[in-house]
Amino acid sequence: MKEFEGKAAVVTGGSLGIGRAVVERLARDGAAVVFCGVGEEAVRRAEAELRGDGLEVTGVEADVTDAARMDALVAEAVSRHGGLDVLVTCAGVQRYGTVEETTEELWDEVLDVNVKGVFLACRAAVPELRRRGGGTIVTVSSVQAFVSQDRVAAYSASKAAINALTRAVALDHAADGIRANTVCPGSVDTPMLRWAADLFRGGTSQDEQVAEWGRAHPLGRVAAAAEVAEVVAFLAGPRSSFVTGAEHRVDGGLLARNPAALPET
Repeated sequence: MKEFEGKAAVVTGGSLGIGRAVVERLARDGAAVVFCGVGEEAVRRAEAELRGDGLEVTGVEADVTDAARMDALVAEAVSRHGGLDVLVTCAGVQRYGTVEETTEELWDEVLDVNVKGVFLACRAAVPELRRRGGGTIVTVSSVQAFVSQDRVAAYSASKAAINALTRAVALDHAADGIRANTVCPGSVDTPMLRWAADLFRGGTSQDEQVAEWGRAHPLGRVAAAAEVAEVVAFLAGPRSSFVTGAEHRVDGGLLARNPAALPET
């Protein structure tokens, strides 16, 4: 029997990047997945491609900052599949700017999508997870919750907030049988990373810029989205039954390295 056979999952940000890989990973292991994304065309395309592979998925165009849409997303899963067992929050945006450069509008955009979106999804999901006798929540954060690169003040703040919010959910709902954990990736080859590479590559190619960022990781490369999805699936399923309130770094050893050049002894 497949690990998620008979289970229903909701994934935000599921039409692209890590979210798309998570939808595919859970569905291939038996889950019925309802996912949301931005842009009707992108959602329909992802849905058609995944269904073409024989996977039980439903795509919904939805803004994660809209409480009514998050309630409706969870309700769609319950209506189609009789309940909810897994929530994975992958929707996110990255914007650049120091504190001085960051406008209120940019700050609000990043915090609304990256933090409020997680809050609203969790708030909608918890009652349905409780009705099933428990379930799992996995939030996708970033290594930038722990360390920051230059000029990502709002993004780093939002990722640290996701980690704190996930710990709070884990504590508040442990008695309901709900486990909540965070995955904190390093650089992952996604459309978001490729967009950033175009901003910073200068005279080099997009691939060369991505490879340069990969060399900063001890494993010497960036991750594939499917590698992050494997960790998400572990945390979403029964193999991690005694794991909750924890952050899990999927960073190729990035944060294990001391960035300072220390003298040899």
